Amino acid sequence: MRFSLQAQYAICGMFDLAYNGHDVPVAVQAIGERQVIPARYLEQIFQRLRRAGLVTGKRGPGGGYVLARPPAEITLCDVVVAVEGGAERWFASEVEDAPAVPYRPKFLWPRLGSRFAGVLTAITLEDLCREAAQASVQRAEVALSYVI
Repeated sequence: MRFSLQAQYAICGMFDLAYNGHDVPVAVQAIGERQVIPARYLEQIFQRLRRAGLVTGKRGPGGGYVLARPPAEITLCDVVVAVEGGAERWFASEVEDAPAVPYRPKFLWPRLGSRFAGVLTAITLEDLCREAAQASVQRAEVALSYVI
């Protein structure tokens, strides 16, 4: 199985938000610049993440997205399912596109999807942030703005 580009971008965007967000709204443009993802495409992905209840958005100056739950409560499976659908669909194209060969194990794909979902469920955004900190991945500077 290979993640779609959309799932990869969603994971990168959510990781960036968890690692650099500091509980303040982060603009999609900033995430896109750091992760080298087109902001317009990332905005579409974040709309799906918002509908799935993984992020909340704030409009206007100083707006952006924040995590809707703590990073320890958001798994990679949550992120992938938000943009691609349930685990039963992850291997569906392999089953649907396969020629009718009597000995091809079509029963295997749903089981693999389920096991793969289990692995993704075991990894949280907090786990990724901890590994990034251990690997000395630089954090973004917090941009504070004061209005008087």
